[in-house]
Order: sequence, then structure tokens, then C-alpha cells
Amino acid sequence: MACLSGCGGAGSGAPGTAGPGAEPAHGATVSSAPSGDPTRIPGVGDRLYRRIPADAGQVVTVYGQNRKSADSTVVLYTRTGTTWRPAASWPAHNGRKGWTTDHRMGDQRSPVGVYTLSAAGGVLDDPGSKLPYDQDEDAYTPPAAWGGTHEHDFDYVIAIDYNRVKGTPPHDGTLPWGAAKGGGIWLHLDHGGGTSACVGLSKDAMRYLLRTLDPARHPVIVMGDRRELDA
Repeated sequence: MACLSGCGGAGSGAPGTAGPGAEPAHGATVSSAPSGDPTRIPGVGDRLYRRIPADAGQVVTVYGQNRKSADSTVVLYTRTGTTWRPAASWPAHNGRKGWTTDHRMGDQRSPVGVYTLSAAGGVLDDPGSKLPYDQDEDAYTPPAAWGGTHEHDFDYVIAIDYNRVKGTPPHDGTLPWGAAKGGGIWLHLDHGGGTSACVGLSKDAMRYLLRTLDPARHPVIVMGDRRELDA
């Protein structure tokens, strides 16, 4: 399946419970207030900040350690009025070869940019997702050939709307920009190392995001290495 190979399989050599207002998921860290200008998301410069839709009230920011690193930190920011505040933060992994502003199929780099988050799914039953949730064991079970390391990668997934039809189930393999630009890029469960282009998070983090990201708040993801983010 095109989506699955985009997320974890092709070229993959390997390492790689709370609602709004509740306590953060296990393993999350929370800051009481944003640093610097509270009307801006820390570490996101003008180039990408201008691409965040005006109606976005939730932003998942992926701070890549550097251009060639698979290590990153994910922070969920929520907006009240003009003020952005961090809700939770988790360690994460991105593409095993780092980041790129020109993602290509199989390059094992995550695409820098701002993308909407409009659909979710996975092997497991809906944990209370506010995003439309597509539970389908057949569609999301990784191929056995990937090995046990990836067995639970897609227990929960949130589709990143890069080269896909917004709002369709994550496993929809339609690639509007063509196959060369890659696709099937998701937030999914971490397997302990870099991915083919996706972003891997703990199971608790994924459950938290699924229960918190609200279509009515038009959630987006801003992702990239820290230098590109800050440009």
C-alpha cells in the first residue's frame, strides 16, 4: 500500500489519556507560559508563520534537532484570543536522514512546512478522536517483512496533509502532486528511531493528540529543523 510504504517501509532499515483540560499524557512536559512574544509560536520565523491559517487554533510544532538529525521535539500550542500557549511536549523522531524543503519519494527526510491535520485512523479502536477516525486493521497493519520493530507503528495515526486529499482516510493513496513527491506522511507511534518521513511519538502522546485536536479549531502542523523553522 502506497501510504504504508511512505510511512515506514520502503527503504526502512529500522530505528526509526487525556482530553482538553485534563492532565497531560504520561511522558509529556508542559510549560506554564510561552517564552518571548505570546502572540507568536516560539522558534517559528516569519516565512512559515505567515503560512499558518488565520483560523488555526491548534498548532503541533515539530522542532527537529538539526537538518540531518532524526531527533525532534513535538509541542502542541493552543490559541486563546491572540495568545499562544504550550499544552504539552514530547520527544519524537522524524525522517532518519533529517529534513528537506524538497521532499522526494524514498529520500528518508521529513518535509519542512505547514500542513493541515484533517483525518486519523489506525489498527486500534477509536480512543475518542475528535478528528474523523478510520479504524481498519487490514489497512494499517505494517507488512510482516518490516519486522517486529514496526509492528505497532500504525496502531494510531494522524495524517499530515502533505501531497494527499485533505479529509480522506489516512490510508488513501491518492497523491495529487504525483508519486515523485512522496506521500503517506503521518504522525504515528514511535519505534525508537528515525522514520522514512513521518513523525513518531509515544502511544500516550498519540492518544492525547487524538483526543485534543479538534476540527473546529482547524489544527495544523508546523515541522522542520530548527534553522528552517526560524527562518
